[in-house]
Amino acid sequence: MTNTAKTGFTRRGILGAFAATAVVAAPTYSNAFGLLRGAGDIRRIRMYSGRTGESLDTIYWIEGKYIKEVLQEVNHFMRDWRTDDQVTMDPRTVDIMAASHRLLDVSEPYMLLSGYRSPKTNAMLRSQSGGVAKNSLHMKGQAADLRLKSRSVSQMARAAETCASGGVGRYSGSNFVHMDCGPVRHWGG
Repeated sequence: MTNTAKTGFTRRGILGAFAATAVVAAPTYSNAFGLLRGAGDIRRIRMYSGRTGESLDTIYWIEGKYIKEVLQEVNHFMRDWRTDDQVTMDPRTVDIMAASHRLLDVSEPYMLLSGYRSPKTNAMLRSQSGGVAKNSLHMKGQAADLRLKSRSVSQMARAAETCASGGVGRYSGSNFVHMDCGPVRHWGG
């Protein structure tokens, strides 16, 4: 326990001042982090994969810190299921996913359609569809394509857009939403 009588500073006060400075220094992500601050000291992500049969329901952030071992589990879960390749997923994408899920107020886990994509997989998908970007953020571990049975594409996209912290794509015909931690933008219908 910190003795505040001598210094007037507390650990929580110093961390709060640092956090305020970090939000000012990174305005692109300030809205998502603001939403997550209101979520308390714990961040949770819930997903399942219809392709691999795996599921993930885990707390990945506690009291201002990511849990390294849990993020490694997230990396494995979000791997390219076609090639079994994985990268370090950008935790900002996981934060956007978690904040959006919380805003939707559902207990249902996301269905993960695509997380990381190897260049080989991205090229294959691109050859089959005009909707796949040549330099997709999926190949950098910065994007996810998600679905919920209990929420529409429009509802999911609005929740992600509320975070104002990255790209949000609506793919109504295929019933999924793309979320990424790239520049703030939106597309689709």
